Formats: sequence, C-alpha cells, structure tokens
Amino acid sequence: MSKKITIKIDGKPVEVEAGSYLLAAIESLGIEVPAACRYPFLPPRPVCKLCSVEVSLSGGEAKIVESCSYECVEGMDVRTNTPAVLEARKKALANMVNRCAENNLLKDIAGQMGIADEIKFGKELCTCIYCKLCIRVCDELVGANALSFKKGKVKEEEGESTPIVLDESKCILCGACAEVCPTNHLRIEEEHDRKLVHHDMELGPNSAISLSFRQAVPNVPRIHAEDCIHFRLGGCRVCSEVCPKDCIHYDDQDVIEEFEVGTIITATGFQDFDPTPMKQYGYGKLPNVISALEFEKMNNAASPTNGRIVLEDGTEPRAIAILHCIGSRDENYHPYCSRVCCMYAAKFAHLVKEKTTAEVYQCYIDMRCFGKGYEEFYKRILDEGVTVIRGKAAEVIPARYHREEEGKLLVCVEDTLISKFREIPVDMVVLCTALEAHDNASEFGRKLNISTGADGWFIEAHPKLGPVSTTTDGVFLAGVCQSPKDIPDTVAQAGAAAAQAMKLMNVGEVQMDGAYAEIHQEFCSGCKICNGLCPYNAITFEEDKKVSYVNPALCKACGTCVAACPSGAIEARHFTDEQIYAQIEGILS
Repeated sequence: MSKKITIKIDGKPVEVEAGSYLLAAIESLGIEVPAACRYPFLPPRPVCKLCSVEVSLSGGEAKIVESCSYECVEGMDVRTNTPAVLEARKKALANMVNRCAENNLLKDIAGQMGIADEIKFGKELCTCIYCKLCIRVCDELVGANALSFKKGKVKEEEGESTPIVLDESKCILCGACAEVCPTNHLRIEEEHDRKLVHHDMELGPNSAISLSFRQAVPNVPRIHAEDCIHFRLGGCRVCSEVCPKDCIHYDDQDVIEEFEVGTIITATGFQDFDPTPMKQYGYGKLPNVISALEFEKMNNAASPTNGRIVLEDGTEPRAIAILHCIGSRDENYHPYCSRVCCMYAAKFAHLVKEKTTAEVYQCYIDMRCFGKGYEEFYKRILDEGVTVIRGKAAEVIPARYHREEEGKLLVCVEDTLISKFREIPVDMVVLCTALEAHDNASEFGRKLNISTGADGWFIEAHPKLGPVSTTTDGVFLAGVCQSPKDIPDTVAQAGAAAAQAMKLMNVGEVQMDGAYAEIHQEFCSGCKICNGLCPYNAITFEEDKKVSYVNPALCKACGTCVAACPSGAIEARHFTDEQIYAQIEGILS
C-alpha cells in the first residue's frame, strides 16, 4: 500500500500518495491548470510547460516547476496563481502561439488565463503545436514508430503543410495519432470518391472492441484480434488499464468445457443461400446487385451509411427491383419455400418508399402472406405505389447505352398476368435469397443422434404430435434448424421446446419403453456388424468379452440390428419370433 504524505496547495493541506504527480493533486481540489501535451495513458513529459506552478520545500526558496511531471514530497508548499506562475505560463503560451496558425485549443487556454486579447498567432498555416503527443502515442503506446518530426522548418512556400513525417510502410491506420492530437492538426479522413462495397458492410462501430449486436447473449464486448493494436504490434493495453473490473485478459485461450445435462435444445438456425452460382443475376459481378442480408445491413441505423439506401457511388437509386425466390422453389437448388421472403421483401419495399423517392418493382412467383396482419401489410405497400410483377426474373444485365438514363441495370422478366416479356430499368437489384440448412447439419445431427432430411433440416419425431421432439429422448428442436419459419413461429416453437425440456428435468427420471433389442452374448460372434448399422449408436462392443452390448436407454426398437445379425444373437423384446408366429397363427385361425 502506498505511503500517504501531506502537502499544501494554495494554503490548503492535502493528503496524497508519495511519488504521485503534483498536477493530479492540484486537480483533485478543482483547480484548473492549463495543459496541451497530456494524455492519461502516457508517462508525463513537460513539453508545453503550461502547467507551471511555484513550489517551495521546508520554507526554502520558491521555484517554478512543471506540475505534470513533478513528484509530491512531504511538506511541499505549492502555489498555483502567483505572478511568477502566471508569467511563466504566458511565456510558454507565447512560445507556442508564435510558431503555429490560429487554433481553438490555444485560444481557449488564453481565455482561461485572461489574456485572450494579448496573444498573436504566427503567420504559419500549420496548426501543429509540437506537443509530440502523436509521435509518443505511435512509438510508446502503439509501437508502430511511423511518425517523426522533419528536420528544419516547414517550407509552406514549397507546399509543405506539416512538420510531421509519416512512414506509410509502418502506419497501420489505427487513428491513435489523430485521436490524441489536441489541435486536430492530424485527421483521419474518408478517401475521396471511395465506392461503397455492399458485400463488405458490417453493422456497428468499426473498432477493435465492440458488441456483436445489441441483442447478443451474453451481451458483453469482445476484442477483434485482427484489428487490435495489442495483438498486432504488442502495444497499447489501454482497455485493460481503464477496465474497473479487471475483465480483460490478453492471454486467454479457447477452452473446451464438458457439461453433464439432462436435456438439449437444438437451435442452430440456418445459413443464407449464396446466390453467386446463379450467374443469370450477376451477383458479385454487376455493381449494386446485392443480397437481402446486405440490404438489411445497409438499412440499419448502425450501418456505415447510417441507414441511408445508396448505390456504390453514394447516390440515391432511382429505381429498385426486389427479386423473390432466389434459390428457393427452384428444382436446381432448393425445391421448398423459405416462407419469410415474401414478407421481408414487402418490408424492404416499404422502407425504400419511406426513405427515398425511388420506384420499387417486386418480381414474384406467388405472394404468400399467410400470417396475422400480413395480407393487410401487402395491401399497404400496394397503396404506397409499389409495382408488383407476377413472374420470376430470368436475368439481370447491364443497361444498354440508350437506356442508361433510366437505370444502370435491366431486369428481364415475363409478366405472366399480361403474358408479356418486360425489361425493367433499375439502379439496384435486391435478391431475396433462400434459407438453407447449415453445411455441417448432418455431422452435428450425428453427434446428437438426430436425423436430417434430404434438404438438410433436422427431422422432428412427428410433424403434428411431436413437432419439437426428436427420436432421441431429451433432445428438442427450436427455430429454423427444423424448417424455414418466421419469427413468431420460431418464438412459439422455442417456448414449446423449453416447456418440454423443463417437464423432463422436473420429473427427474425418464420412463423407458419396454421394447428394445437385447443381445444373447452366448451366441454373439463379435462380428460388429450391428455396431455400424445402429442409427442411434445404442450398441457398443465390449473388448474384454469380445461381444456387443445394447444400451436399453438409447435403443428405439427399430429392428435393424435384429434383422442384420448373422448368428441370430439379437432379439427384440416383445417382438420375438415366437410372439410374431403366435400372432400370425391367431390371424390365420
């Protein structure tokens, strides 16, 4: 524990830690001391000399010191407003003012000192005050060593505007130098006429520490190692210094933990269909052909466009086409309906009409507005002036030169209601892509002993009587991992799955089915054929006895192993040969 000492500041006794800096003690009393070269995460270095105060020790002769780097000593007497102190600060300020252009920082400091009318800025155009904060942060905190001062004066007549030299080969564009610059001499500016790339758009702040999204569980920030200065160069650590709970540990490693549980709810969701293989729509090749997810991100207020709907060149589109069923209801990709596309396409159309003056065209196969209030919403967008065309878009092509004034893209579609082929000029195309099962759904299903259908979705125990249950007791399904569905249906199914899981856990015991396979080990030859055939992994091989064993808790009495056993060693309880023969005899008699 640090030793406490007592000093006097303007006649008031103050208790401070021995070795602490004088400026912190002065500010703890609410006394304002000007400073232009201070950053809390760097060791103090008296460059600007504006923080001068008068100090005397044990009645000795008073002297002027820089309070930001002067350590407190027992019995010290400090004066912050003597004529000598004010004169020292005026000289330090005049020294900075004379060699830089007018800037708000020094004007504000002069106002605090009451000499705003006395200062005269130099004729230079450069606002740098040579505080060295940018260079110190780059060297000591970031570790990039990309900044330095040029030798000699700034030659403004030759077009030079700054005394700072940037080594572009070392700069990592972290922006730390611009963040600490007190006069805003260094700035991070947007590249002129840079195109917006819809495919690379992300939500939220583009920083090294952020929340994944606002509803994330757990709702805590995470560090993106690829953007973090510490992980890239080994410096910084500012976040760990300011965290009051000491929650940041840079050396944390991924840990695989095992839990014993009684129930499992599978809610692995879906993946978005990649429309790149559908060459006819030009996704990834033609500009401003984007997926529904990319359009949703752009609409979000936390997006790089702040929720504005814009083209890659930053301008507002004049017309937008929204194409339904991209990858769904298609025998070449997914024959099923994704259910949500029609309504989120209607939502997109409403947002476009709300935010822009663009024309909106929707090309659909069938409008499936099945939920509560859905049909009314569909009628609403029609009243807003959205044009709906019954017909699946055939292709998207660049507009011919004589039609570029109408739109940069042409959507080719057959309007089946009027039996005509149409070419619709638009500036942007939104592809309503299918919901599809994860690529590794089958592999994950094997771990839980649950099956997947031909389309990759997990199969429920019964489509009507057990829509959230599976063939494995204690494993339940919730959400789109079972089939495409919208948010209300997902929430309802999740509630049902949670209730089923709670019911099992409250009972504490599971009543087993009396029907299961049983191996007569005296007849088992140890061929292991049944081990590989069991769809529920209920059969294990006992190496010491060289025979197989059926776990009754896992067995579902499907009979696969009974039929496959070459030695007839496996018998299905309650379905023995004698019982089946007796049933046949009873029927025939």
